[in-house]
Amino acid sequence: MLLDHHLSKTASADRNLMKEVQVILVNEKDEQCGEMGKIRAHEQGLLHRAFSVFIFNSKGEMLLQQRAFNKYHSGGLWSNACCSHPSPGEKIIDTVQRRLKEELGFNTEVEKIFDFIYKAEVDNDFTEHEFDHVFAGVYDGLVVPDKMEVSDFCYKGMKKLKESMDSHPLKYTVWLQIAFPRVEQWWKNRFRKV
Repeated sequence: MLLDHHLSKTASADRNLMKEVQVILVNEKDEQCGEMGKIRAHEQGLLHRAFSVFIFNSKGEMLLQQRAFNKYHSGGLWSNACCSHPSPGEKIIDTVQRRLKEELGFNTEVEKIFDFIYKAEVDNDFTEHEFDHVFAGVYDGLVVPDKMEVSDFCYKGMKKLKESMDSHPLKYTVWLQIAFPRVEQWWKNRFRKV
């Protein structure tokens, strides 16, 4: 009973902390039009700036992470290497490198390959509505995930990943599935000989 009370208090504190993290509200041209707490923006489904990072090894396999089960939404789902939101005043590329290091324990060179807007209802009564800047890179080194962010990770070939997403879509984040076709086009150009 004491443990349940402590866990409930911890979850409440985590939710309050998340409310303090600010995201950048944008219009459909990615022009900033305000700032808002991360939780509130997702509760109201407001368009905000985000990024997704796709990392491949030199064999052309994609690095996937299983989101920690305690994430505020999409916990336990498999997703691309890293995704997050830049803080107000922070350059996206700086946030990309910071979050790669924080979540997966490494930095590597990445390039922006496209951006897109999507809106999707996710669990816990949240709505993802993001102007998502998509980056990709290649990395063969050690992956040291932060267990508060990442439950597990693996590398998967693009063909097997596509088959798995087609047969088990509920195991994967919505943004991974939406971005996948355009990431696959980049991958085909980058890994032609693999």
